[in-house]
Amino acid sequence: MKKTAVVVGSGFGGISAALRLKAMGYEVSIYEKLDQLGGRARVFKKSGFTFDAGPTVITAPFLFNELFQLFGKDRSKYVKFVEVEPWYRFYFSSNKKTFDYSSCLKKTEKEISKFNNKDVIGYRRLLNFSEKIFNIGFNKLSFVPFHDFFFMLKQIPTLITLKSYLSVFQLVSKFIKNEQIRQAFSIQPLLLGGNPIETTSIYNLIHFLERKWGVHYAMGGTGKIIKGFEKLMKEENIKIFKNSEVTNIVFDKNVAVGIKVKKRKISADKIILNTDPAFTYKYLINTKLNKKWNKKKIEKMDFSMGLFVIYFGTKKKYSKIAHHTIWMGKRYEGLLKDIFNKQILAEDFSLYLHRPTATDKAMAPKNCDCFYVLSPVPNLKNNIDWKNYGKIYQEKILIALEKSILPELRKNLITCFHMSPSDFKKDYNSLYGTGFSISPIFRQSAWFRFHNKSENFKNLYFVGAGCHPGAGVPGVMSSAKVLENILKNE
Repeated sequence: MKKTAVVVGSGFGGISAALRLKAMGYEVSIYEKLDQLGGRARVFKKSGFTFDAGPTVITAPFLFNELFQLFGKDRSKYVKFVEVEPWYRFYFSSNKKTFDYSSCLKKTEKEISKFNNKDVIGYRRLLNFSEKIFNIGFNKLSFVPFHDFFFMLKQIPTLITLKSYLSVFQLVSKFIKNEQIRQAFSIQPLLLGGNPIETTSIYNLIHFLERKWGVHYAMGGTGKIIKGFEKLMKEENIKIFKNSEVTNIVFDKNVAVGIKVKKRKISADKIILNTDPAFTYKYLINTKLNKKWNKKKIEKMDFSMGLFVIYFGTKKKYSKIAHHTIWMGKRYEGLLKDIFNKQILAEDFSLYLHRPTATDKAMAPKNCDCFYVLSPVPNLKNNIDWKNYGKIYQEKILIALEKSILPELRKNLITCFHMSPSDFKKDYNSLYGTGFSISPIFRQSAWFRFHNKSENFKNLYFVGAGCHPGAGVPGVMSSAKVLENILKNE
């Protein structure tokens, strides 16, 4: 009899886990709540436009290649990656200055010199330090389990040497003096659910990770990657079940033995959850043996912010807009405190604007442009009534874009809709409607994060944003490698 495994959730973490388990010899089934695979990487199609719902940046292409190589196949036959240029364009609304962050180091340094010539040397030093963090944080620790406390203790001297007790913003500020360039080089944790002022500086490894492999886009959008994975899974006889929400994890004492879908029990030797661990422990695990992660403890955790995302297509082409634009509001630290600490929805905002048609015209009808714009907002702990306020907030953001970088935007709209934290809660079973599960602060990282191997139950495992190593596409895909290492050593 072959070993059996059930994967709950089909985000990048769940799909990566399903493929790695299949390559290990398991009979694998994957269950997805929604009508398409991908989780946050699902796709919306409206009025001839294709909108990627969530992740849009590919920074570690080898993680995708590996999954196809497990079965002797070539990723490029399923989906094509291209590097974008510039990687990101920063637009500072306070003085209308722009900063192009580029694959070309000389171009990037020239851009930095427009703000402060001395920061060019500071950036080189930051990049060198980022490489040191990368060599430990990514190369050595992102694929290994952190469920052994003594293993965690052994890492502390190295983590101290790498200044992981500092926040991302504090570390960047040691190297960079110009306030706007500091903002540009510390904003990355926001795209992983963390407050740059509080997130451990381990996440500065992103600077070197981008330099090492570049910033890529999948032709056809992120959804094309999911389609490629779906094709691969079908070729390898992984059973796929959509519209199949899991309502309960089934236990025999402290052993996970199956799942419940529409009152039907499905048994398996291994249960892998690509779900929000906080939601799972609170709502899907109904047993008195759940001692480590009780409801009170989970409620006291620090959660990532929410996301408000507007998807829109225009009949006008905005050819001067880069593929990725970070639209910086007039406040930085104050805005972050409002979102994360005070949990209030401020009058101002900072935005991430995605224009896939800068690289891939097929994402929109002819002579049209395709966008989404993302605004970090407080999660649902603050009780914003998004049902009534969503349209108002959407209009505020569209007006800000129209007055700055997208002239005459609203009169050129063909289609426009949004997702709020309330939708994240409903569609993705995300506790408090967070964008990225729990936040990546130091006391919720590595051993302190939800473990990939459940502390309470046998044969129960987690992959995805809420467990080690954390959120972001490289993080969730690496969590499946952590799972693989655990199972190989059991």
